[in-house]
Amino acid sequence: MQTAIKIDKENISTLRFGHEEVLQSKEEIQMRLFELECSQTLGNLLQTKVQLTFQSSDGQIYEVHTTVWAVGNQFVLLKGGITIPIHSIIQID
Repeated sequence: MQTAIKIDKENISTLRFGHEEVLQSKEEIQMRLFELECSQTLGNLLQTKVQLTFQSSDGQIYEVHTTVWAVGNQFVLLKGGITIPIHSIIQID
């Protein structure tokens, strides 16, 4: 994996996202959803931040340290109405 660029949450809205799934296996996709749901719970109850690693449409990898407010069917919602497509998220720490 290439080196990730750290980005502020407010700058995510300037990025474009592809339509392709960034993970390879169904197990990775299921684990990502589980980790996102745990992150949502931690964010809502304890205001705990997580590190999201995601890919933009040009293939660049980014990292953001933020609180996950909601996990939908296709997007995660961050504070300030910022969204990231779930299929673009590589890792949650």
